Amino acid sequence: MHERRAQRTRDDDVVGVLAHVVAIDGRRRRHRARGARASVGDDVCGVSLDERRVVPSSSRSSHTASCRMRVIARVITHRGSALNSTSTRSASTLARRARERAVVGNVAARGRGRHVMANSATTTPASFIDAFNDEYLAKHKTFEDNFWATKMNLRGNDVEALTKSFNALETFMGDAETLAKTRELLASKDVTDDQRIVLEQIEKTLKCYIVESKEAVALRESAIAKENALQAARNKQELGYTDVDGKFVSATPTVLRTKIRSSDEECVRKSCWETLRANGPFLCDNGFPAIIAERNRFARALGFEDFYDMKVTQAEGFNKKKCFEMLDGLEEATRPLMHAARDRLKAEKGEDATKGWNTAYALSGELTQLIDPYYPFENAPEVWGRSFGAMKIGYKGTTMRLDLCDRVGKYPNGFCHWPTPPFKKTDGTWVPSESNFTSLATPDEIGSGNTALTTLMHEGGHAAHFANIVQGSPVFAQERAPFSVALAETQSMFLDALCEDAAWQARYAKDRKGNVIPWELIERNIRQKHPYKVMALRGMIAVPYFEKALYELPEDQLTTENICRVADEIEEKIQGGFSGRPLMSVPHILADESSAYYHGYVFAEMAVHQTREHFFRTEGYIVDNPKVGPTLEAEYWRAGSGKPGFLGLVNNLTGKPLSHDAWVKELGEDVEELVKSEREAYEKSLAEATSTSDVDLDMRMLFVHGDEVIADSAENGGFLPACAKFKSWIHDKWPKTVAA
Repeated sequence: MHERRAQRTRDDDVVGVLAHVVAIDGRRRRHRARGARASVGDDVCGVSLDERRVVPSSSRSSHTASCRMRVIARVITHRGSALNSTSTRSASTLARRARERAVVGNVAARGRGRHVMANSATTTPASFIDAFNDEYLAKHKTFEDNFWATKMNLRGNDVEALTKSFNALETFMGDAETLAKTRELLASKDVTDDQRIVLEQIEKTLKCYIVESKEAVALRESAIAKENALQAARNKQELGYTDVDGKFVSATPTVLRTKIRSSDEECVRKSCWETLRANGPFLCDNGFPAIIAERNRFARALGFEDFYDMKVTQAEGFNKKKCFEMLDGLEEATRPLMHAARDRLKAEKGEDATKGWNTAYALSGELTQLIDPYYPFENAPEVWGRSFGAMKIGYKGTTMRLDLCDRVGKYPNGFCHWPTPPFKKTDGTWVPSESNFTSLATPDEIGSGNTALTTLMHEGGHAAHFANIVQGSPVFAQERAPFSVALAETQSMFLDALCEDAAWQARYAKDRKGNVIPWELIERNIRQKHPYKVMALRGMIAVPYFEKALYELPEDQLTTENICRVADEIEEKIQGGFSGRPLMSVPHILADESSAYYHGYVFAEMAVHQTREHFFRTEGYIVDNPKVGPTLEAEYWRAGSGKPGFLGLVNNLTGKPLSHDAWVKELGEDVEELVKSEREAYEKSLAEATSTSDVDLDMRMLFVHGDEVIADSAENGGFLPACAKFKSWIHDKWPKTVAA
């Protein structure tokens, strides 16, 4: 096994298929409290990027027990929100019983769990593909429906059902006989070109989930147990800050970050920052060093240099060395811009502005309040729909559920997922996607509308991408391996980037009376933030550089002191000083499935700028351009996780290989030139603005709040009537939004 692993292929088309044997529940959820391109102040304070993007995997015969334990523990430990009155057993007891059941189940599966598709000697390629797709879709949807029910704390949600459905999916994906039958059909002469494409993708996907090394399985189970223990400790941790009166106020990490951005009191901002910074020692004292060590042992047992090398190869198809060659070029090109930005900040705002708890506020505090009226929360869905509709972005019959507002018992992070990945059956029948996404908005809070709109543009971009994958199997359009992190994020980040364009704001940033955001606010925003945009970039790349250093520490040096020291050194080197969002408070580094993939956001950002440059060069504009949607669908979306892969798709659309050139060029643009060009775009956009009486995104949209269905476009007369009903519901629940 190890010898074969050492010889693995790393070609982008193959996407390092044998490298996709990483861990746990295979989730790659696009958690997104804000878009990647949130305000510079927010990014300096900490980019709230995807907290769960990953492409882990497992095998039927040897990984099922650890997968079950992972799902059980995850559901139990998230504030207990997923549990109903009948599911109150301890995590340790459930995990032990799951392990016992898995041992028996795996033995039994070898004798009775064979798939009909793998047994029949007369199976044709078409019948095999149909049978595989049907069974995969049924198991995938059952698990995803249970996942949504537990995360949203819906009535009747059941941990046992979640565990059972997850195990069934993993068992199916790890079936060696299905893989063997796939290869047998690929070797036959009766396969058409279209069938070969599908069979190769099935083979590529299944190879991500078969692990035969007993040593690796034991290491994985050990790491999962340690990670679950750390999560349990975190759930008992009381977070908060000291207010101006010296009183302790309990607060979530989201609230702490918000206070750092917006509180007028420096003592409050500092208290919030110190709480986030204290997260480092807390994590280390509760097992984080042992988790890092165990992850590295697991990766090395499979022939990789370390855990980071395994994860980047798994997600993108190239190794850690190639990854950091690309990042090093970006780091070197933007280092002078970062130092210039910090010097400018000191000159404009004083030395204190560069302190970790002050930078975000110095850059965005007052502006956030001035801009807020032009982004009413309740109008966000309609604005998203109109913007996407004008670009001719459609969803090919998707059914989408939006659970946008915070409530007690709800999972404390936003995410998007797909219970039904779309595909075209062998008879040509189209199976449309089904998607759910959630956020944690409090509609009457300052900044909630801007956050909601950016989230809708971002998550709506993910949903559009996956809805438009037109291939012969749902495995092309599911979140698991071998889907590229960078490819998926490029689509969503390209679309949420529009929120910063003056041309877009001229059309869509309006207050509750319909008044357009004045140019003066946009200009002020540009002048205040553009010189500091590089700080957001440096905050992004600090995470992969920290994790690289973390996984390269010798095992005997994985101590609290050393880990916290490395974090401080990376912040100093990459960001020029202490970060507003301390590296040890970035949630991605904790969970196996979200750790060591933050580089995917960086590569996606490169692709976004390169794609924007292409559209401006070839079309002259992006906002409301009816060619944008069809171009993205044809060039970026249709292929899904199939060939030619992320790098190939970027090259095909833009006409050149992926590079950081467009991003660095935009960061270095002269402020006066930028103000001039953006004003011209703003005025032109205002002059040419039109409004449509209807929005047709070719989808059914349901606004929900837990079990409550607020509005349904299929029953309420279309997209805009559903938005109007949602708006009334918001006004009823949060009366301040009416008074505003």
